Amino acid sequence: MAFNRVQATLTPKPTQTMPNSQAGDMAKLRFKVEGNAIITGGAGTLGIAAARALLEHGLTGLMIFDRTLAQAESEIEQLRVEYPSAKILSKQVDIIDEVAVSSAVIDTAELLGSVNILLCFAGVVGCVHAVEITAAEWRRTLEINTTGSFLCAQAVAKQIILQGTGGSIVFIASISGHRVNFPQPQVAYNTSKAAVLAMKNSLAAEWARYGIRVNSISPGYMDTILNEGDGIADARAVWADRNPMGRMGQPNELTGLVVLLASNASSYMNGTDIICDGGQVLL
Repeated sequence: MAFNRVQATLTPKPTQTMPNSQAGDMAKLRFKVEGNAIITGGAGTLGIAAARALLEHGLTGLMIFDRTLAQAESEIEQLRVEYPSAKILSKQVDIIDEVAVSSAVIDTAELLGSVNILLCFAGVVGCVHAVEITAAEWRRTLEINTTGSFLCAQAVAKQIILQGTGGSIVFIASISGHRVNFPQPQVAYNTSKAAVLAMKNSLAAEWARYGIRVNSISPGYMDTILNEGDGIADARAVWADRNPMGRMGQPNELTGLVVLLASNASSYMNGTDIICDGGQVLL
């Protein structure tokens, strides 16, 4: 796939709204989500919230990738009940297995008809001091958070290029890629998310000529099951105290950004990272 500088200026402009459209129709069309999406880590709290938001805005088909789907079976079934006109599927996928990822993306395109959107929510986190972390722990974090995200993006990009449709890839980075966490030690996690931000920039520049936009969202501390439990109570208090808004984020507070980046409302956004953290990085 040799780079052609002429093609770089030929990415399609967004479809214009018909002149006789009513104001209400125009508002709906502005953030309409078209086509089919893959969400990695889609069985988690944030993934399910993102899936529901995309379906609310018109997503035709959804494929959820996750290593373990059992814990989300009821939530996935509820999505099928709420959105009967959409085709909602799930597949057990290990995102660090490049063969499995490639095969799963091809299968998804065959089942849904195309792949147009990728959201990369899959990731792991660990709190280990830098002098104590093992090489295996370090590699696992980067393998899942960074390499896994790349393998999924690569496979989806190949499919989108084959389709000739263009599309949107959204990485879930983190404020941890911008600032050092406090009070918990997370050198591997921070490094993996900083790498995701750099990867987003490179892919956005390289794939724009195919009509593929690559952006990212950097959430702050979100109030999910990963941040629950007595052992983390002190850290939660510190996070809230160091946040201008004085609290953690709710999963639904990311969904507006998900819809924005998946829809044509962001048709000229490429290589952008949006921080959603209540102002955490300011302090």
